Amino acid sequence: MKTLLLGNAAVARGLYEAGCGAVSSYPGTPSTEITEEAAKFEEIYCEWAPNEKVAMEVALGASIGGTRSLCAMKHVGLNVAADPLFTASYTGVSAGMVIAVADDPGMHSSQNEQDSRHYAAASKLPMLEPADSAECKAFTKLAFELSERFDTPVLLRLSTRVSHSQSIVELAEREEPAPVPYQKNTPKYVMMPGFAKKKHVVVEERTRKLAEYADTAPINEEILGDTRLGIITSGAAYQYAREALGDSASYLKLGMVHPLPEEKIRHFAGQVEKLVVIEELDDVIETFVKKLGVPVQGKELFPWIGEISQNMVADRLRGIRPETTALEEELPVRPPVMCAGCPHRGMFYTLAKNKVTVLGDIGCYTLGASAPLSAMDTTICMGASISGLHGFNKVRGKESEQRSVAVIGDSTFMHSGMTGLANISYNGGNSTVIILDNSITGMTGHQQNPTTGYNIKGEPAAKISLEKVCEAVGIRRVSVVDPYDLKEFDRVLKEELAAEEPSVIISRRPCALLKYVKHAPAYRVESDRCKACKACMKLGCPAISIKEGKAVIDGTQCVGCGLCKGLCGFGAIEE
Repeated sequence: MKTLLLGNAAVARGLYEAGCGAVSSYPGTPSTEITEEAAKFEEIYCEWAPNEKVAMEVALGASIGGTRSLCAMKHVGLNVAADPLFTASYTGVSAGMVIAVADDPGMHSSQNEQDSRHYAAASKLPMLEPADSAECKAFTKLAFELSERFDTPVLLRLSTRVSHSQSIVELAEREEPAPVPYQKNTPKYVMMPGFAKKKHVVVEERTRKLAEYADTAPINEEILGDTRLGIITSGAAYQYAREALGDSASYLKLGMVHPLPEEKIRHFAGQVEKLVVIEELDDVIETFVKKLGVPVQGKELFPWIGEISQNMVADRLRGIRPETTALEEELPVRPPVMCAGCPHRGMFYTLAKNKVTVLGDIGCYTLGASAPLSAMDTTICMGASISGLHGFNKVRGKESEQRSVAVIGDSTFMHSGMTGLANISYNGGNSTVIILDNSITGMTGHQQNPTTGYNIKGEPAAKISLEKVCEAVGIRRVSVVDPYDLKEFDRVLKEELAAEEPSVIISRRPCALLKYVKHAPAYRVESDRCKACKACMKLGCPAISIKEGKAVIDGTQCVGCGLCKGLCGFGAIEE
């Protein structure tokens, strides 16, 4: 049977067919759907872990326990999981273990644009890179085979375009590999220095054997066309090159991007007149080819930043620029904004009104940095708001403590905010932290987390109390406020900023897009009473606009939160 599948869904199908038994992940675009799709198979145990480090450790534990396992994450998640990653390279596996990491060239939904191939080289782990959905499924299954054959975790590198594009996949039946019996093996799994030194030798020998495999692996494929131009490429970049150049070039399509195939590259280079590497982000392949002494072009033709495209390949290698038709007038700018009724809007409005310095975090609330709210000063990485605020206030003193806060989502707090809050308590900080509890992991598409009371399948689960966690790490002042109540939020904010000890404000209201949330009737503007003061526009609500000099509310977007009514001094806004 053949069907169209997203790349991520094809990876999940590969997990099913390979007999994978356990998946632990933290949601992160563009990797999220791998675990969501895997959870639809009853044969696979799936969970959302609090963060990527935990997810990788769970997957490694499942492997040691004798069952094929996977953890999935986006590229910045691999930073969080780097600690177990490097040591898992030394321990190896029992049953196969695969680590899916989705890079985001172009930063469609990320705070940086890193290239995960460097992690493969640094951790000395094999990395496969599929170019379409069919390869996503096939390479996932192959990754398990290689993991068990070479006693190693295997990295599966995806990218936004491969993860979120669809192509045809042929489905097969599920294999049921026999569980590997657990046997205590201290030298293999206890990485104290005496054992680890010996395992490093094993890792280097494994890398040598993997390099030999790369030279014979059918996933490193020569596709010969016109030999006047040879292209070495992988992943989505192969699709761009093939679409732009067709048979007017020859290709060495790399399915294994670490270790790279030395002899196969030399053989391919010997068959073509001109050799070019096309790769997104860093010059990983190009540098390897140059170390072999093979003349090659790469980054002098293609950028270090962002995505490559078919048009770019045609332009840089053939001088062909497609005809384009310009629009008669420029389209209006449509920056991303928080949804109408977003519970974070009132909170950010209050912070902006009070001119508070805001150290932010990773989530849909990062949009609070955008105009007109402009209510965020920093966004670094998951959990950095709380830790960063502590350092910020420690060096700036009491005046800063009374004028600054950290904002962090409920899921992000569970991911990596708790330790930062413990640090404030332990080291005598006096900072105010606002936890934005919208009852869901919003940014990545409404996944459950340890504070929601439900697991990945929507079944009841243990619900962690944010209030009790904050109290447990030593925070005595914990307030819960409805962010729709602007006056109360303003009062509590000022009270906590003035306090002589650290405090937490939990801004609690469910995401406006959750299906169970019942909205109030939409509001409208009585134009005769509207004085065009634009006070309502300061909220940045997408349901409010100015037409012919008067405020207008789009009833199809408005969810009746009432924030704008509270700001109108002329009674022009009514149900």
